[in-house]
Amino acid sequence: MATEKKVAFITGGNRGIGFETARQLAQTGVEVVIGSRNPEQGKEAAEKLQAEGLDVEAIRFDITKSADYKEAYDYFNKKYGKLDILINNAGVWKEGAPGSPNNASTVTQATLHETFDTNFFGTIELTQTLLPLIKKSPEGRIVNLSSILASLTLHADPNSPIYGAKALAYDASKAALNAFTVHLAAELRDTTVKVNSAHPGWVKTDMGTDAAPMEIPDGAKTSVQLATLAADGPTGGYFHMGETLPW
Repeated sequence: MATEKKVAFITGGNRGIGFETARQLAQTGVEVVIGSRNPEQGKEAAEKLQAEGLDVEAIRFDITKSADYKEAYDYFNKKYGKLDILINNAGVWKEGAPGSPNNASTVTQATLHETFDTNFFGTIELTQTLLPLIKKSPEGRIVNLSSILASLTLHADPNSPIYGAKALAYDASKAALNAFTVHLAAELRDTTVKVNSAHPGWVKTDMGTDAAPMEIPDGAKTSVQLATLAADGPTGGYFHMGETLPW
């Protein structure tokens, strides 16, 4: 059954930045569906936000399982008949701690494949699967969770703040995801769908560690901004807190 409210799907939304994004997006009046690999954790996350008076549900979803993409499509198609917002939040970091030495000469093929399967290939396949539903939205929005570590411009500059923080598998997967953002946005330029990459910031999460300077509520802001862009907002961009990042 179709709904007049906007509907959003956030992958990996049961904790960290994804969970806070669900909270902040639901606070704008959007009906949010969390995708969680662990059904119980997804249910607990949804119930916590429901207790705050927010319209949030959860479904079992694993970005590494292709069968789940079709199940997600069937869920949104049957219940809502559309999807207004897709936030590709699920991602992995399989290398050392942030700031660890450059591992380009030693990173394993297994690490590269596992990282790309989630951060790039899985994200693209899910987006392609759900795109027909997003096109049915009057204001479709796709937000790809990237990272400032995807910036080739900054990685090539010895004076940049990220120059010493190279992790090839993660950085390359997010740079590839940025390329997907640019290409899909160009393909959809004559539609109402907007596609952008978001750098949430270095945030205190399991991935970001306690060394990160940003708190989780701030880490969700960029995704929410891009998910709720007005009709004259940008597409095919790379942003953090409203500021454009260099590719």
